[in-house]
Amino acid sequence: MFTELGHLTLILALAVALVQAIVPLVGAHKGWRGWMAVGEPAATAQFLLIAFSFVAITWAFVTSDFSLRLVTLNSHTAKPMLYKITGVWGNHEGSMLLWVLILALFGASAAWFGGALPPRLRARVLSIQAMIGAAFLAFILFTSNPFLRLAVPPFDGEDLNPLLQDPGLAFHPPFLYLGYVGLSMAFSFAVAALIEGRVDAAWARWVRPWTLAAWVFLTIGIALGSWWAYYELGWGGFWFWDPVENASFMPWLIAAALLHSAIVVEKREALKSWTILLAILAFGFSLIGTFIVRSGVITSVHAFANDPERGVFILAILAVFVGGALTLYAARAGAMQAKGVFGLVSRESALVLNNVLLAVAAFVVFTGTIWPLVAEMLWDRKLSVGAPFFEKAFTPFMVVLALVLPIGAVLPWKRGNLAKAMKPLYPALFLALALTALAYAVQTGRSSLGPLGLGLGTWLVAGSAAELWLRAGRKLPRLGRLPRADWGKATAHAGLGITIFGIAGLMAWQVEDIRVAREGEPFSVGGYEITLEKVERVEGPNFLSTTATMRVEKDGQLVSTLHPEKRLYPVAAMPTTEAAIDNGVFRDVYLVIGDPQEGGGWAVRTYIKPFANWIWSGAIIMALGGFLSLSDRRYRVAAGARRAALAATPAE
Repeated sequence: MFTELGHLTLILALAVALVQAIVPLVGAHKGWRGWMAVGEPAATAQFLLIAFSFVAITWAFVTSDFSLRLVTLNSHTAKPMLYKITGVWGNHEGSMLLWVLILALFGASAAWFGGALPPRLRARVLSIQAMIGAAFLAFILFTSNPFLRLAVPPFDGEDLNPLLQDPGLAFHPPFLYLGYVGLSMAFSFAVAALIEGRVDAAWARWVRPWTLAAWVFLTIGIALGSWWAYYELGWGGFWFWDPVENASFMPWLIAAALLHSAIVVEKREALKSWTILLAILAFGFSLIGTFIVRSGVITSVHAFANDPERGVFILAILAVFVGGALTLYAARAGAMQAKGVFGLVSRESALVLNNVLLAVAAFVVFTGTIWPLVAEMLWDRKLSVGAPFFEKAFTPFMVVLALVLPIGAVLPWKRGNLAKAMKPLYPALFLALALTALAYAVQTGRSSLGPLGLGLGTWLVAGSAAELWLRAGRKLPRLGRLPRADWGKATAHAGLGITIFGIAGLMAWQVEDIRVAREGEPFSVGGYEITLEKVERVEGPNFLSTTATMRVEKDGQLVSTLHPEKRLYPVAAMPTTEAAIDNGVFRDVYLVIGDPQEGGGWAVRTYIKPFANWIWSGAIIMALGGFLSLSDRRYRVAAGARRAALAATPAE
């Protein structure tokens, strides 16, 4: 009965979304305040209805209700409770339900916390948000219904994909969806502004917190996915340039460009058309990611579904919303005249360069991701675009971006002097060059990637510190009184520098060893002595494990005892590799046990990975910088101060 109620509330949510999509929009056009006010309770009602539906399906997983087809295909009674719950979104239907739940949450948040918005703008934003919600609710109900029953329920389920039974991946999708779906708010604000024909500093200030929140969640989601791939898949890497990985990375790049572009609109009322376009493209790339994951047009280890009918439905949603928004943009772009004039050397110019670099980098990733599909459609050729293309085509833009960021942050608005702006950055530049030279001198016979990454990372971190020192008037007591947004920006830029160095250091200096190891016979890798002590069979709660015990020593001292595994999940009949990692600040010792060999011994892979954890530490610091900026009270005060003036604008 409970699940039937969940199905009913999902249908009711679609009806409420349709009302929310139509009534406030008509009210805003006619100037009818009563009709505009319908959007707020409707947004709340839609969220509560979908939340009830989500709770109902979660309850079915927790109680192992195998009368539901979804639970049968993705759960099992022997599965730990954490993975019973996360099994809700470890499949296509459940993940789409989470998708619309988060979409409704953002819409409801705009209703709850959007009191400072002019009534017409708020009504239109809620209406656009509801249109997106209605489209995806229809997609779920007509093509991906999670509440389908089985006529003859089985005694037990088929279990969740063993790769998904991991804490890292349990939390990765919710954060990723908060980022993906959160960009819908920027899209709704952009379309609402196009309908009104007005983009100004107040609009930029309103859209920035929503975009920043989405960017922060997307940062966390991408980092969690990368971390999971690193320790769970056993291949030793952190990024594969897989189509689904790229599908989350592209909106992250565009959202970063949007954040910087919105600053120019807010401060100087320039780049209006470009900022609106970025808002449309950011959510457009999120929809492209949804299409890639669920259509089966591109092969990926992360794909949820391979159903062309579902893919066509999502493609139609993409065409209607992004195509419609771009058409409206083409009609209205001429009306969004830029007011601010700025010189070639100015903060505006630096932000424009920042935007160009991020946008072109996103386009490079998009081209490499979609090219195999284009080649197959046009020339019937099966191609594979791998890491070498992405690393060579993408990296130069990130290098230039890292060089520009500290300089752009200290340039004045409107016009500036480059030599004068560089003066406070000379210590940071000297430190970066000195560390680059030192790293290059110390390493022997290796590429310049490591020293270059160290130099760029130092330049960003030290440049961020120099910027804060400059804003504080070179007085220590004033640092604590700087706005949180300034601290947030500097923290995020420093986090990017740490991640850049972590990636470069790992790729340049890691040591890899593959061999047949015999029990009791030590072998050396990268200055460490490793001994395979024993291999035994272990039975887990829902898997069988081949577990090795491996001793790691350095200079005769025990460093760690590690236990890499190969697991077999009998229900799914699927093996997984569980790497064992001794994490450290400056290096990871990474061990993988393979199959037994005919002549005796076991296949063992060993990696010494320098600065691996700096990659994810940098991502956490970037997200922390975003949270610091979001906590800045100026976002709320400034928006509230404009409320009366904007609400008093003449009726259309």
